[in-house]
Amino acid sequence: MAKEQTDRTTLDLFANERRPGRPKTNPLSRDEQLRINKRNQLKRDKNRGLKRVELKLNADAVDALNELAEARNISRSELIEEMLITQLETLRGKA
Repeated sequence: MAKEQTDRTTLDLFANERRPGRPKTNPLSRDEQLRINKRNQLKRDKNRGLKRVELKLNADAVDALNELAEARNISRSELIEEMLITQLETLRGKA
């Protein structure tokens, strides 16, 4: 039988492996933990009715957004959403 890293029921197979440093607090590797956490985050966002949108901006625009978001005490994501909604409402009013 081969060792499966994600198999939580046969952790005793790995009991003899001693590694330097802090002991593991989670049986999964860091990469697997990140994958699971990302999947869970996407599920939470979907349940809240959020959709993922990615965009690339130059550094000056990001810095300006960060400063404005910090001044308003909101996240950059919230600021961008607020700005988009305001602009969309303005454009709809002109049409």
